Amino acid sequence: MSSLKEILINKNITCKSIWFMRQAGRYLPEFRKIRDQNKDFIKLCLNSALSSEITLQPIKRFNLDSAIIFSDILLIPYASGQDVTFLKNKGPKLGEFNLKKFLNRDLDIFIKNLDPVYKAINQARKKLDKKKSLIGFVGAPWTLLVYMLNLKEKDNRISLSKINSKKNNLDLILTKLNEFICLHIQKQIEAGADVIQIFDSWAGEIPEPELNSFCYLPNQKIVKFCKLNKIPVICFPKGIKENYANFNKIIEPDGLSIDYDIDPCWAAKNLTNVVLQGGLHPKFLSESDEKMYVETKKYLDAFKDVPYIFNLGHGLRPETDPEKLNKLIKFVRKYI
Repeated sequence: MSSLKEILINKNITCKSIWFMRQAGRYLPEFRKIRDQNKDFIKLCLNSALSSEITLQPIKRFNLDSAIIFSDILLIPYASGQDVTFLKNKGPKLGEFNLKKFLNRDLDIFIKNLDPVYKAINQARKKLDKKKSLIGFVGAPWTLLVYMLNLKEKDNRISLSKINSKKNNLDLILTKLNEFICLHIQKQIEAGADVIQIFDSWAGEIPEPELNSFCYLPNQKIVKFCKLNKIPVICFPKGIKENYANFNKIIEPDGLSIDYDIDPCWAAKNLTNVVLQGGLHPKFLSESDEKMYVETKKYLDAFKDVPYIFNLGHGLRPETDPEKLNKLIKFVRKYI
């Protein structure tokens, strides 16, 4: 297997790497043991020793080709001074956004708040096989805004009225947020990460006329920063359907992670000059082995002649059976 970094730089043909979004998480009993003893999720992410240990858990169990640092996209608003808490069975809850506090946040304080993340990356890198990549990540500006400005409603729809009420200050917020994101990327790379993934998990909720303002341009700025600094970068604009083609053309990332709503044959034909990643719906890991293998083959066959990294179309679910995931990994490696 080639390292993820090598594939993204060289755009090697066919599937030569396997990793999974949320591979270090709640489906693993070894993780749940640690989580049960550490109720505060933010504090757990900022515990360098435990974070690095969790990062390596799926590598030890499955010998995956890349590790992804155990962290969270919401550490950026946390480090910028906003209250962030995680409620059991409800997810993250952020305190009221303070524009003045956010815009005046000192960069040294921001980095100091995230220093445990960089120490965790450094510790994980020292213990990780040199042939394996270590992935750092950030949330894209739009997705961070969804949480920072509390745009989510009860049905998981996005309140556009709330974003419109902030329009006079959006350029200022996005400019500062881009500064924080790029700085966090740089520090992760300096600590030992060699690939960055940008998660735009709520991109699918952006109205089409606003895609350029809230998705394309903000992601493009981050990708340009990564390319300028020779940092391999994967983008994941989940939910934008066939606008993936426009995204790829405008942003030009090294890698593009597709969600499970994207037809793999369409992707192979329309998403070119990029390493493709992902696609398989996590739900198939809860179905029969035969069904899981059939659905997996659709992606391996569709991408057999294009640069491709095997992954899912979203993160592993908490109910995933680790043994089921092991079967999937063995199937993919044998098939390719």
